[in-house]
Amino acid sequence: MLFEKIKTAGLSHLSYLIGAGGMAAVIDPRRDCDIYVERARNEGLRITHIFETHRNEDLVSGAPILAKLTGAEVFHGPNADGEVEYAKTTRDGDCHAIGQLEIRVLETPGHTFDHLAYAIFDSEYPETAVGVFTGDALFVGDVGRTDFYPERKREVAGLLFDSLRKICELGDQAIIYPAHGAGSVCGSGMADREFSTVGHERRNNPMLKIESRDTFIARKVNENHYQPPYFRLMEHLNLVGGNAAPRVLMPQPMSLDELSSCEADRVIDVREPLAYAAGHLPGSINLPVDMIPAFAGWFIAEGEELALVASSQDQLSTTMEHLVRIALDKIVGGYVGVVPAAASGKSMRSIPMISTEEVERRLQGKPRDWTLLDVRDADERKAHSIKGSRHIYVGELNEMWKDLDPGQRYTLMCASGMRATVAAGWLDAHGFDHLDVYLGSMGAWEARRG
Repeated sequence: MLFEKIKTAGLSHLSYLIGAGGMAAVIDPRRDCDIYVERARNEGLRITHIFETHRNEDLVSGAPILAKLTGAEVFHGPNADGEVEYAKTTRDGDCHAIGQLEIRVLETPGHTFDHLAYAIFDSEYPETAVGVFTGDALFVGDVGRTDFYPERKREVAGLLFDSLRKICELGDQAIIYPAHGAGSVCGSGMADREFSTVGHERRNNPMLKIESRDTFIARKVNENHYQPPYFRLMEHLNLVGGNAAPRVLMPQPMSLDELSSCEADRVIDVREPLAYAAGHLPGSINLPVDMIPAFAGWFIAEGEELALVASSQDQLSTTMEHLVRIALDKIVGGYVGVVPAAASGKSMRSIPMISTEEVERRLQGKPRDWTLLDVRDADERKAHSIKGSRHIYVGELNEMWKDLDPGQRYTLMCASGMRATVAAGWLDAHGFDHLDVYLGSMGAWEARRG
């Protein structure tokens, strides 16, 4: 019997491969899905079933691709916003056998209307569930977001409350297997731990401890979440089925001359923020490798051709993996060697870093041509802010930069300076010449005040 969790770094996506009796099933596969075939084959198992908990918004499903590779059937819930063209509908009460394992279907709408959970039973011990794949309904330490239907927000929040009770009825012993871990955009309060039980969550998860349906609804409708533009692309592809991932996850190497003449829609510098700020190619924006899953979908549009700039081949490879998983993968090539480019006389741009003392001096002087621009999210801003600063969430600068005056001076800040550098890079690429970044940002501000 096989049970394996497969984690996709960056997106904090969790998929699962289970098997028994020569058969195997995959739950919520990612787009680059050869890993499931290889691991099932190594265990002498044939993938016969693919289960989706819901139509994902944050990544391309690998279900239709994996089905073509293996001949397995794909199962999806009812009430999707359109027909899931590559899947059969499975409903509440259906049971699917994987050797001695049984997958029993629970309809659990709320995060989305088509959401399902899949309870696992061992037919040799059939009285109680061994575990449950909870998708985006129940996480470790949190529950799913319910903001995808703003015109029906109270309804879907109430549906999630009911669905969570349904999952809890499986019993405290049931192990929960969510579709995401900490760091995912699908929840904000997840624990770093990726293992738990229904009983542990029922006693400790703040949202499961709410007994009143009305109170739960009120909490959910007052949450603040952001929806990057690429979510719409994911939703579309996860109805019609996305194409297979490229076989080679490494950009074509480029020389400096090739980079300069490639006419890519965007040049993406994936180096660390401080390296980018110290010196970068004109017109390039900064999306550090580790931040690509969270922010690429804000600043890269569907179909745009990309050229990548990195410090190493490993950075290029990891970047391409991240971009492939969200279908923003029209990559014309990758260049390594910003320092040699500068040494050869290539024109470079830089973004200065300033200290807490300088921020304080400017705030006291209140210069009319200067703005301290806070790019953290709304919850961070609500908890702590600097008086006199202006707020625009970093992702929303993708459009709101047009409301800013390139002739003014801006200091970008966040919690540490990382997101602030991403924001500054976007403005730098759009003609803003009077920028700097508050190094340490809110962390340094609060440390200064003890």
